[in-house]
This record gives sequence, C-alpha cells and structure tokens, in this order.
Amino acid sequence: MDKKTERFYLLILLGPALFILLAFKVLPILLAFRFSFYEWGIAGEKGFVGLYNYYLLLQDPLFWRSMLNTFYYVLFTVPLAIIISMFFAILLNKGVKALGTFRTIYYLPVVTSIVAVSVVWKWLYDPSRGLFNYLLQLVGLQPLRWLEEPRGVFELLLGMKLPLLLKGPSLALFSLSILGIWRSIGYNVIIFLAGLKNIPTVYYDAAKVDGASSWQTFKNVTLPLLSPTTFYVMIMTTISSFKMFAPVWTMTGPPPGGPLHSTMVIIYYLFQRGFEEYQVGYGSAIAFVFFVIILLITIFQKKYSEKKVYYEI
Repeated sequence: MDKKTERFYLLILLGPALFILLAFKVLPILLAFRFSFYEWGIAGEKGFVGLYNYYLLLQDPLFWRSMLNTFYYVLFTVPLAIIISMFFAILLNKGVKALGTFRTIYYLPVVTSIVAVSVVWKWLYDPSRGLFNYLLQLVGLQPLRWLEEPRGVFELLLGMKLPLLLKGPSLALFSLSILGIWRSIGYNVIIFLAGLKNIPTVYYDAAKVDGASSWQTFKNVTLPLLSPTTFYVMIMTTISSFKMFAPVWTMTGPPPGGPLHSTMVIIYYLFQRGFEEYQVGYGSAIAFVFFVIILLITIFQKKYSEKKVYYEI
C-alpha cells in the first residue's frame, strides 16, 4: 500500500472523530470567543462592543468574589485530596486482602451521579436531621449550619471579624470542599495505587538493608519515585476542582451560590450570567478570562512543579 492510499484510509477512519471534535469542540469555542466581543442576548446579536464586556468584567465585584471563592475551594480541596488519597493508596499497597473490593468501594463515588451524591450530602449537612450534626452532638459539640453559614472558617475559629481575604472560605464553601475531597479520593487512589505498583521492590529492599525507617523509606524512596504520578494527580485534581458546579446548584440556596454569595464559584457565575440572564456576550467573556487563568496556573504548575518530578530511567 503506497503512502497516498494509506493517508486516504487514515482520513476515512479519523474523519468521524475529527468531525465531532471540530463541530462540538473547536467551533463552539471559536463562536464563544466571537460572542465575547458583542452584546449578545436571547434575541441574538445586538451590536459589536469590542472589549467592553471585558472592561465590565474587571469592574464586576461579584466576578472577583466568585474567583476568590473558587481559589479558596481549590486551595482547600486539592492538597487534602492528594494527601488523603496517597495515604489510602499506600495502605492498600501493603498486601491488603480483597484489594479489588476496596478498589471498587473507593471508586464508586466517581461513577455515581454528582447530582445524586449532592442530594445525599445535602441531607447529611441538614442542621436539624443531618448525620454530621448528630455526631457532633454525641461528642458534646454544638450543631453547625453547614450550608447556611456565610462567615469564614477562620472567622468562626477565632471568634472575631476579619477582612474578606483573611476570613477564609465560608463554612458553606468548606462543606462543599469536604464533598469534593471525598469524591476525588476514589479516582486518585486508583492512580496512586498504579504508581506504587510500578515502583521496583529492589529499592525498598536496599532501604531495608541500609536500616532506613518507615518514614525515611517513604521520604527517600516512595515520594521521589511516585512524583510523576503525584504531578499528574495534582494537575487533574486542580482542573476538576476549578470546574465545580453541580454541588453549588444542588446543595446551596435558594438562590444557588448563597448564603450571601459565599459559595458562588466562577463556573456557576458564568452559567448564571450566560444561561439564566441570557447575557451571552458577557458570559463568553467570563469563560475566556477563566480559560486564561487556568492556562496560566497549569503552565506554572508544569514549569515549577515538574522540576521536582523524578522519572526513573
């Protein structure tokens, strides 16, 4: 078969996938970028406004509040999700019986509908009938208004008013972070477990011969050789945390994003302006500013975090 015939069959095989990619991914992105330069509502195009939507965006306090809430959510969710997932993966890697059963149990939250999960967790957080407040009362602590408390967690712990940037995420947003951590553990544990299985046992044998303690073995053997997996998990968990939407829509409010906009994250704010208020141009501007922010964060992670990644030769 000559090269021309090979390319022809290659295009035929890839054609359907390329068409779907172009029609449902690339084209909508290009159209949304175009919309961001127009005043575009439910009735369609109303006129070219250039960078005016972006100017309004920079003056919008609710946009900046939603960005702050999003960063709070990511900063609380990603590190804890990675640490807890790695801990469980190391435990499972120590020759646990019925490993496949535990893998299935940990992975169930990942494949379960996020809306169904959010409904269940909303009941768990219920101030009067929820399981979490029941457990707090059993140990003599006061029940909490988990999803109804707009004050920051640091503000609640210190018992004093703090500026917005210092009060931390609201208790309501922190409650959503706990759900995010729980749901991400399943996927991360499977990835970490695969990374641990790929570490040659000869390194652990050498550390044992040298008299290394469990902590020294973890610090000098497991962590460096698991760093490529950790780097991948960090990137994927960060991106998925930035895209958090369904728990805000399902568990907070009415209206969603409350109380007092303390759980308003950027994806829900984009949805609200673009699809509830039909400000398509403004919503598209939010989307592209958010895209640039995620791109810069990913580049930063790759440039600085990848330096600490050890690839075994």
